[in-house]
Amino acid sequence: MTNRFRFTRALAALASAGLAAGGCTKERPDAYGTFEATEVTLSAEVAGRLLAVHADEGTAVAAGTVVAVVDTSPLVLQRGELRARRTAIESRGREADAQLGVIEAQRTVAQREFERTNRLLAANAATSQQADRATRDFKTLEAQAEAVKASRATVGREIASVDAQVAQLDDRIRRARVTAASGGTILSRFVEAGEVVGAGSAIAKMAALDSLTFRAYVAERQLGLVKLGAAVQVKVDAPDGSFRTLPGKVTWVSSSAEFTPTPIQTREERVMQVYAVKVTVANADGSLKIGMPGELVLGGAAK
Repeated sequence: MTNRFRFTRALAALASAGLAAGGCTKERPDAYGTFEATEVTLSAEVAGRLLAVHADEGTAVAAGTVVAVVDTSPLVLQRGELRARRTAIESRGREADAQLGVIEAQRTVAQREFERTNRLLAANAATSQQADRATRDFKTLEAQAEAVKASRATVGREIASVDAQVAQLDDRIRRARVTAASGGTILSRFVEAGEVVGAGSAIAKMAALDSLTFRAYVAERQLGLVKLGAAVQVKVDAPDGSFRTLPGKVTWVSSSAEFTPTPIQTREERVMQVYAVKVTVANADGSLKIGMPGELVLGGAAK
């Protein structure tokens, strides 16, 4: 055996030993999972034709941003008709007030005459016919006054009803502008300007992407290593083929076991029962995407 041949065999042995050692120390993930975000669907609250849609996919929007506007022309027309009706009702109310003023004045005079006639009748200075006429006049005016008061009350109720309808229209007109309740990024757009939508129709879907949730499934034997608020690591593929290691924090642990979901499971884990875990991971640079796979490494876990 030549020296060159011995040297080659030695290098091969060293290489094999190195690979074996590397295989023994390589960290095995504690769990596999994917990234997700809380997705919010922005919906129209009133029916009508869309005048504008400002919801291009991938666009970042701040809280309060208007993403769509529904045509409110029919609602504005209805509101104008109701306001005109209110003006007419108010006119009836003023007429009733004026009429009541006249009747009240007449009733006051009739009441004095009624009382005077009854005193004269008691003193035998007036006839019963005179007393009856005074009583009849007084009671007639009393009845007229009550009728006008009832009419005036009806006017008040009608005005209140119209005001309630106007308030409802004002609210619908206000809600014709679809706004983002919180900041985030538009993920999907479902409609275009000019389309007619109904109340509840989906306009767009958005989510906050500055941090994502990594949902993984941990075996029961590792559950003791998972604590709420605990710091963990999530590994994702890097462009050069290696792994990026990202810090995360456990924010939720399921209280019930389940079988490993099909998209997540490995051959060995198909019959294992696991617990779902959510880990919050910062995504300031936007490199993490919804649905991206990753690996979970628990602190202090046996590999």
